[in-house]
Amino acid sequence: MSDNHMDNLANAVNSLSKIVGEFVKSNQIDEEDKTSSIAKYYKESDHSTVNEKLQKSPIAELLADDGVSDILINGPFEVYVDSRGKLYKTEVKFKDHIELLELADAIANSLNRRIDRRRPVMDARLPDGSRVNIIAPPMAVDGLSMSIRKFGRSRITLDKLVEYDSMNTQMCEFLKACATCGVNIIISGGTGSGKTTLLNAISEHIPATERIVSVEDSIELKLQQPHVVRLETKIPEVAGDRTREVNIRDLVVNSLRMRPDRIVIGEVRSSEAYDMIQAMNTGHDGSMATLHANNPREAISRMEGMISQVAHNTPLLAIRRQIVSAVNFIIQVNRFEDGSRKVNSIAEIMGIEGDTPTIHDIFLLKTQGVDPEGRLISKHVWSGSPPKHEKLAAYIRSKGILKTGDDLNKKFSDKFF
Repeated sequence: MSDNHMDNLANAVNSLSKIVGEFVKSNQIDEEDKTSSIAKYYKESDHSTVNEKLQKSPIAELLADDGVSDILINGPFEVYVDSRGKLYKTEVKFKDHIELLELADAIANSLNRRIDRRRPVMDARLPDGSRVNIIAPPMAVDGLSMSIRKFGRSRITLDKLVEYDSMNTQMCEFLKACATCGVNIIISGGTGSGKTTLLNAISEHIPATERIVSVEDSIELKLQQPHVVRLETKIPEVAGDRTREVNIRDLVVNSLRMRPDRIVIGEVRSSEAYDMIQAMNTGHDGSMATLHANNPREAISRMEGMISQVAHNTPLLAIRRQIVSAVNFIIQVNRFEDGSRKVNSIAEIMGIEGDTPTIHDIFLLKTQGVDPEGRLISKHVWSGSPPKHEKLAAYIRSKGILKTGDDLNKKFSDKFF
């Protein structure tokens, strides 16, 4: 090979080396930028500013009042509270629209979010875990609206719910057994009926040896077990940018790859119901979720509708069979006119006859009107039949929670009927 060719080859190699070097260098910079971006995204939220704003805001006393469960702000000059199940208008007022907007902005900034005309709607949480919904003008015509669902400082257990007359002792022990034995549970009820509270109380009795993955829009669950992974949705920073959104369904699908023993979903609202049912049917026994419905049969219908959003070509009967196969119990909770929250029924899904799910009430709330002070007169009664779920039935027999035959009827008939 001539000297000329050698020189040309050397020059080519040098040029290629420079190109490769520049490429590697540029990629390293990009990687550093990426790392910096990730670190920035996951940096600790600035809670000090929002806490200071809240402590100096007109609603500071309402936030500190343990008797208040919800704070409802309808513009700067109208604030309502939900106290012990009833709504009351307060004398609390903000100075003007700007003071209220500044509080909303501080809450948004603490979570690296924005509330403005481009994104006037936001779900968030306060540093103490309280859930917040904000909707700003122009969507809120009369001024910014803020709804705060306070996160209780004290832990409410199943035994506490017995004290509050939300259930009786037998129901309490029965639900503890359900959590221990790994039955799949749906908690159904209306807004503010106590679904999340009950889910928290039941989950306390999941064995500490199990790995739990919880999925929520805004973190509310207080799971006490040592091995818990909490997942929370992410909305896109730019309105309409679905590529940067992480929704409930994304998280449920991902949770299946995390080797969970149980999956706990804060609330099922849409197509994630499909993945939840698949999880319950494929070895994740003891999974739990809440949804909005007025009774157990309606809860099944709602799940059918949610699953149909994904399983477009699946016959309704096939969807119904999957639900009946997956869900063992539906617990219905209601909020009554006197403000009390009670377990209305604990129903076992027995199977399907023809095209109709068979549902059997294990426990039921019997109402007898109201007393002179307007309080609900009611008592929880047992149907007289133990559950058909084999593992659960064996467990409650061994613990003496329910008995069979004459002993069972004698034990409970005197108390309930």
